[in-house]
This record gives sequence, structure tokens and C-alpha cells, in this order.
Amino acid sequence: MLLSDRIGRRMKLQDLHVLMAVVQAGSMSKGAVVLNTTQSAISRSIAELEQTIGVPLLDRAPQGVEPTEFGRALLECGVAVFDDLRRGVKKIEFLADPSAGEVRIGCPPQLAASFVSTVVNRLSRRYPRIVFHVVVGQLVDAQHRDLFDRNVDLLIARRFGSLVDQRTDYEFLFDDSYFVAAGIHNRWTRRRRIELAELADEPWVLPPPPNSMVELIAKEAFLASGLGYPRTTIFTASPDVRMSLLATGRFISVIPGSLLRFSTRRLELKVLPVGQSLRHMPVGIITLKNRTLSPVAQLFIDSAREVAKPLAKAK
Repeated sequence: MLLSDRIGRRMKLQDLHVLMAVVQAGSMSKGAVVLNTTQSAISRSIAELEQTIGVPLLDRAPQGVEPTEFGRALLECGVAVFDDLRRGVKKIEFLADPSAGEVRIGCPPQLAASFVSTVVNRLSRRYPRIVFHVVVGQLVDAQHRDLFDRNVDLLIARRFGSLVDQRTDYEFLFDDSYFVAAGIHNRWTRRRRIELAELADEPWVLPPPPNSMVELIAKEAFLASGLGYPRTTIFTASPDVRMSLLATGRFISVIPGSLLRFSTRRLELKVLPVGQSLRHMPVGIITLKNRTLSPVAQLFIDSAREVAKPLAKAK
């Protein structure tokens, strides 16, 4: 009997699920706890799977288990299999009731609080039974891992360097401009023109490096003016903390234009008339190649295009 025939007749999804749980847990005993079953049942499922495939899938040791090369290949396939099944069930649910379903969107904090929130609000008004999972990530690498591991359906993110690779498709939405900003009570808001050099010794609040787009753009702007990095008084990765500190009127920061345009709350901020132009960054939709999106995810993308259209035209 051919291997493909054995797989069709003998491989059980439950056994594949057991393998994935055991590897994630790190041992047979921990996998049994996660699955609420016995260790003997776990061992039996793994043994049957290895017999069906015809190769060892796990290296066993006193301290736990590790997947073999064959096991890693099957696990990669297993993630895709269960993802396809999950999306198939979601599609059936959507066909039975087009007003329901769920979608998982990965995005950085400032886009989550502005553009993504605007899209979610618009779509939820039309389809109030859709469930939205907005997965906010501080680091670009972590956001892409969520996409590759199929923890999210898509990313709304800034296109940054080589992190958009051959495994993904990218669709441009709009160019996000960056500005130097302060609270409306800051003394610099009364000026009609400001040179960046004048702000070098002011108290700045910026995200910590590395992998921070705002930190990178601030550094580039100062270097382009022949200046060193500004004196940063406060480092914080939280956009909410930065906005709160700016509102005191004491601090200066760099903020994206999308936050000003799409924020769901009133921001007591003012863009400072700095002569030095700051970088623009494209924002777009990032999806996995050859991964069919659920109807609800496609609805979200269509809505994102509509919300971004005025900005894209202004490019």
C-alpha cells in the first residue's frame, strides 16, 4: 500500500493533534495534562502515527521530547491542516449566517488605536455579530511570527525593510506621515517656525530601541540635520503613556499622522512647525501567500481599503 493510501485510510487528525500538543508542551506527561488524558493514551497515539508514517517523529529523553526532522516536517504540515479546517468551519458558519464570524488582526499599538479601530468600528456597525480579535504587538518580528504561525489572519502594518519576505503578500493602503508634536500647552506651540536643532535639548518621550519605528525616524531626522540623538527624558513603548505625557505640555515626541486622523479620542496635541521633514512610511495589508482568507477576513480587508482610500488618493 502506498504511503498516500495509508495516510488517507489510517492517519487520524486526533493523533496529529496529540503530536502538536506534546511538542508544544515539551513532554508526554505535560501533553497528557493539556489534553486531559492519560500518558499511555498519548504514547499510543504517537506510536500509531509513527507506524502510519513509517519514520520516528520524536526523540525521547528523560528531560522531555524533541521533534525529529521528520516530526518537524509533519508539524509544519499539521499547522496548515488545522488552519485550513478552522477556516473551512468559519466559512460554513459565515455561509449559514453572513452577519456572524470572527477575524484576527495583528498590528502595532498606534495603528491599533487609530486606523484599525476605525475599520473595526465601521465594520461592526454593519455586522454587529462579527467578533474581532485585535492582536497588538510591540515588535515587528513578533507580529510576523503571529502571521506565520497562523495566530492572526492578516497584519495591518508598516512596511519595514526585509521583514516582508517571499512568504507574504503586501498590499499598499496609504503613506503614513510622521510629525514632531507637543501638547497644546507646550511653549513651542506658539512659534510659527522651529528648527529641529532648537529642540535637541528639550525633554523628549520616545519608544525604546530597537525595532521602534518612531525612534528610528527621530534619529534619522536629527542625523539629517547634522545633530546627535535628542536628549530623551522618558523611554516608553506605550503610546498611551506618551500621549498622556505630551498632554502635560512639558514633553515633545514624534507621532504618526494616522494617529491624528483616526484616533477615537480627542488628542490635546499640536504638530510643531519644524522645518526638517520626517520620513513617510507605507502602511498596508500583509497576508500569507497561498493562504485562502475567510469571508470575514476579506470583509475586513475591503473595509480597510475604503477607510484608507482618501489617504491613498492624497499620496
